[in-house]
Amino acid sequence: MAEEFEPELIEAKTEVLRGELEEYELDEEDLALLGLELDESMIPGYRPAPPVLAIVGRPNVGKSALVNRILGRREAVVQDTPGVTRDRVSYKTEWNARPITLVDTGGWEHDAAGIDASVAQQAEIAVDLSDAVLFVVDALVGATASDERVVKMLRGSGKPVLLVANKIDDAHLEAEIHSLWNLGLGEPYPVSALHGRGVADLMDAALKVLPEKSNVAEDEYSGPRKVALIGRPNVGKSSLLNKATGTNRAVVNDLAGTTRDPIDEQVEIAGKVWRFVDTAGIRRRLHRQQGVDFYASLRTAAALERAEVAVVLFDVTGPISEADIRIVQLALDSGRALVLAFNKWDLLDEDRRIYLEKEIDRDLAHVDWAPRVNISASTGRHLEKLVPALELALESWDTRIPTGKLNAFLQEIQAATPHPIRGGKQPRILFGTQAASRPPKFVLFATGFIDPGYRRFIIRKLRETYGFEGSPIEIGVRVRERRKRGK
Repeated sequence: MAEEFEPELIEAKTEVLRGELEEYELDEEDLALLGLELDESMIPGYRPAPPVLAIVGRPNVGKSALVNRILGRREAVVQDTPGVTRDRVSYKTEWNARPITLVDTGGWEHDAAGIDASVAQQAEIAVDLSDAVLFVVDALVGATASDERVVKMLRGSGKPVLLVANKIDDAHLEAEIHSLWNLGLGEPYPVSALHGRGVADLMDAALKVLPEKSNVAEDEYSGPRKVALIGRPNVGKSSLLNKATGTNRAVVNDLAGTTRDPIDEQVEIAGKVWRFVDTAGIRRRLHRQQGVDFYASLRTAAALERAEVAVVLFDVTGPISEADIRIVQLALDSGRALVLAFNKWDLLDEDRRIYLEKEIDRDLAHVDWAPRVNISASTGRHLEKLVPALELALESWDTRIPTGKLNAFLQEIQAATPHPIRGGKQPRILFGTQAASRPPKFVLFATGFIDPGYRRFIIRKLRETYGFEGSPIEIGVRVRERRKRGK
């Protein structure tokens, strides 16, 4: 279509159309849009990994509250129920202009069983992969037998350890910390994670024992594209992350809702570097959620905000549910690029495959433009197929159509299929410009209201001509009237 015209002819026609707009009432925002040039992406590169500071301790001593206090925002999930944090979760932050990575962990219990054993193992791994450790105890309870076993584990690690005596909300409570000297970790730092008391002194001390550059973390690639893994609980998000990293990065358990905090992890698949975010499963509508599930859903929404592309996972062994469709809509509403990953494909029999295709045609027709990948997260089968799907979706998400080509395209489709006449008038698109990419957003200047059906027609034609596979497309219309004579 518009691609067939010579560049000089396209540019000349564009200037004619732009000149015709001078006959219409335009405001300052219109003029800014017409002169807009989109910025190019930043060039990626490697940078030294900041030092890693792990925070460990028994369940419910205030580790996540301390993380939130250091970050200065409510990022980690906090609740009075012990064991709310189950994975080791990392956060990038700065203290006194020095970048550090904080690692929050689940409560460590020596004799833990079941999922609690996985949580304890995650905490031990976090210590092993850290440059220094904050060991948090409840100063009002004092040192317990579990605390003493944690100390033994910490000594075996050989890492610098700062003893944090939490819940010292007032000066008169500081006498409670004296018994903690018996743990043999040196001077306890009295803090109140809830109120912030003593946290600055603690972090200043931590910076003194942390190296300038991490001795355990790999240098970071500043340009990896950010991928949010979303889906119903237990569809395999954590299994996919673990298989991609080659480690037990996230706790995997048959208990639905195991992951509650988003987990960022840099991974390499088929020679490509990505930053994956494994998010808490979305179980119920947001307004019906309470406590941990409510905040976990907020974390999921925040993960989408930080991501560039969403991978929605489906469990093919069961029917596509209303919850699955809501999650797809959540991704669409976020404006991120989209890939559909159908997990547990190795468990699919022929009968279920026939029904699945019918469900996809019926329930996912509105995202038939999104790349589809069939994978097995637990075995890693076809995991490499995610790479071309992600690259295709992100390329579409980044796409910028030059103004000249866009207007030649719009003129062609209007000539071939004019807008229907409404109320005796036929709206006409005067000019179009791409106001943004990531996702592509187009603004059309028109003489009248453009029907939603005609907008969908334009989007369909955009996809046919320019691809946009894996990316949502937004179209806005500005109706402008011709200037009155004499103006």
